[in-house]
Amino acid sequence: MTTPVASRGPVESYVDAFDEHSTNASVPSWVQSMRRAAFDRFAALGFPTTKNEDWHFTSTSPIAEQEFVLLDAASGDVRKEELAPFTFGASDWHTMVFVNGRYAAELSDLSKLPKGVKLRDLTSAWTELPDVVDRVGKIASYDTHAFTALNAAFMHDGAVLHVADGVEVAKPIHLVFVTDATAAKGMMHPRSLIMLGRHAKAAVIESYVSTTDAMYLTNAVTEVSLADGATLLHYKMQREAGRAFHVSTTEASQARDSHYISFSLATGGALTRSNIYTTLDGEGAGATLNGLFMLDGQQISDHQTQIVHAKPNCFSRELYKGILDGRSHGVFNGKVYVHPIAQKTDGKQTNKTLLLSDTAQIDTKPQLEIFADDVKCTHGATVGQIDQMALFYLKSRGINQTFARRLLTYAFAADVLETIETEEIRVGLEHMTLERFV
Repeated sequence: MTTPVASRGPVESYVDAFDEHSTNASVPSWVQSMRRAAFDRFAALGFPTTKNEDWHFTSTSPIAEQEFVLLDAASGDVRKEELAPFTFGASDWHTMVFVNGRYAAELSDLSKLPKGVKLRDLTSAWTELPDVVDRVGKIASYDTHAFTALNAAFMHDGAVLHVADGVEVAKPIHLVFVTDATAAKGMMHPRSLIMLGRHAKAAVIESYVSTTDAMYLTNAVTEVSLADGATLLHYKMQREAGRAFHVSTTEASQARDSHYISFSLATGGALTRSNIYTTLDGEGAGATLNGLFMLDGQQISDHQTQIVHAKPNCFSRELYKGILDGRSHGVFNGKVYVHPIAQKTDGKQTNKTLLLSDTAQIDTKPQLEIFADDVKCTHGATVGQIDQMALFYLKSRGINQTFARRLLTYAFAADVLETIETEEIRVGLEHMTLERFV
């Protein structure tokens, strides 16, 4: 079943769909209240425009002008073998699959979760994990972010993960959000929550993939809560359909001595936006945000990161790399904010972009806002093309130009790929990088 979105203004067109969606009485009353407040906030904010500083280089018009339908019931016909290209060859990971925004138990494998690990779909978690799921909406604020508000208004399904104190999950947890042809012109708003207890450790992969080339909108929000000493390896793999729109926000809250390690990949979609925000809210906490975006054709991919140093003696490291071909357009805006109390902050931020064509474009804006006086912070950005001397050297050794270009492109991406701790992902992305620009 689908709910049509009426053809009206960019915001008003969502009213009918929300009114029908909000009649769902299968969630607690506080969720209903949050949905209503979030939709009211979305209506007040409207879709961001290029006058909004965070969206200065990317227009949301291609999304705002579309007429999407809300997918409010299970649909799709994805076979397990169709997921193989997106699983990095791993057969023993804990896997949770969502088809067109809805949990698909028949495609998932949660049978070997260790003791102390709770993983549910959001629809079930409202009743099965009430003491965990009440954190939904308390980390990712919708007060100033229109797409986060839109997600909160329409959220229905997603993953809820809780890892108990002291538990180390040996195998990665893979959350696969797959879209097929039946989602054409549809919109999905998955909402996930990841909570790690004191000194817990886990690796979580979020994959947004497609078995179709249809046009649709994915608007995802993931909230992360790390207790004292917890460590999360968090991989986000965005490999949407070529005509798809993708907006995602990950917001993390970190306690003392916790470490949030993020890797973001963006290769798909016509227009995509990835927001990754974290607040170091305990002494000794650390954040490592790395990413790689590879674009060609007329793709547009926007990346926004924000690291807030709110307590003393914290560190952050950030390395984002982009490879752009054709008439593609990449955006990187990285913010590091250091509060006056956050003395002894140690932060480093780097963005590097390789342009493979004369028509590719990058807008990069690394930012530091420092209000403490005892800190060590650096930031920088570089933009360049393939080194012609290196290309000539490889050709002089008998390597043809096409393969030489691929090798140099891979070499550019290699140092950020080497930061990936999960071997299957690292090897898989190395192969993908070699094959991307043939």
